[in-house]
Amino acid sequence: MRIAVMGAGSLGTIIGAFLSKGKQTVELIDVNQEHVDALNKDGATIVGTLEDNIPVKAITPDEMDGIYDLVLLLTKQVYNPQVLENLKQYINQNSLVLSLQNGVPEEGLATELGDNRVIGGSVEFGATWIKPGVSELTTAVDSFKANAFQIGELDGSISDRTKEIKDILELVGGTEISTNLVGTKWSKLLVNVAMSGTSTVFGCTYGDVLADDAAVTSAVMLADETLEAGQASGVDFTSIAGIDVAKTFKINKDKSNLAQVIGLARKVFEPQARLRASMLQDLEKQRKSEIDYINGVVATKGKETGTPTPFNDLLVSLVRKAEDEKTVPVFEENLAYFKELIKKEI
Repeated sequence: MRIAVMGAGSLGTIIGAFLSKGKQTVELIDVNQEHVDALNKDGATIVGTLEDNIPVKAITPDEMDGIYDLVLLLTKQVYNPQVLENLKQYINQNSLVLSLQNGVPEEGLATELGDNRVIGGSVEFGATWIKPGVSELTTAVDSFKANAFQIGELDGSISDRTKEIKDILELVGGTEISTNLVGTKWSKLLVNVAMSGTSTVFGCTYGDVLADDAAVTSAVMLADETLEAGQASGVDFTSIAGIDVAKTFKINKDKSNLAQVIGLARKVFEPQARLRASMLQDLEKQRKSEIDYINGVVATKGKETGTPTPFNDLLVSLVRKAEDEKTVPVFEENLAYFKELIKKEI
């Protein structure tokens, strides 16, 4: 099977490396020429909770050629119009595209590429891009090996092709086939909303969020709003990385279990304490982030369903402000806004 890893950033570098180590025919595709050159010259270097160096083949999009049997889509949704238009040249009626993008892009991908080509997926480990050719695995190794991916057909069926892809992805880490893809994607969205969102708006690691009472309170309120907006839209949330998110992050109307939920959040996310959100890395590079496809999805669904989402509304506005001003959020400055909101809402 000929595999393309579209978007060889922090996650794509690790995924492509372990697939290559497993003797798959893999091309890591990225627009960063310096990164591509480093991967080809020195291999993919993985640091952090696991260390390895693996020879890989890397190319830029304009070097793509022929037909790919399987495409792992890891590019940011903000670039989908260009990425998908280019990709159409290199897939045929038998090619499969596995979406591993953040958010819930599957409906749009199916419209562009065809329902029969698209399989949905969720990455359940974290990574940080260090420099060209080097990616840091920030998730504890045991968690990474046990729960790396969830994948599934858009109609919830378990097919031979999902079983085949599962076998391939398990060269990287534990992979589960989901019969409730929408629930799976929203469960992953909840994690990104709560932790990637706060990491971005406060300009810090997950661990920094968990260590601060106001920051972690904001994170669980963001998660609760995701549950409220998703369930109002008919979403049946699933477990992710062994965690039942609907039970873990559901806050009572009277906030009587808030301390318990915060304690669970600290325990659940501790293995990813070293992670810094990719959206934060975008702000640091003065690039547009995926905030509209993460916290922005919750804010939009809230408006559609009449579900209040004040924490997500505030976070989106602050991140957009940083994008417009090309600045990086300062922890204490943005935390002050959330402290005021906490006083008002709790």
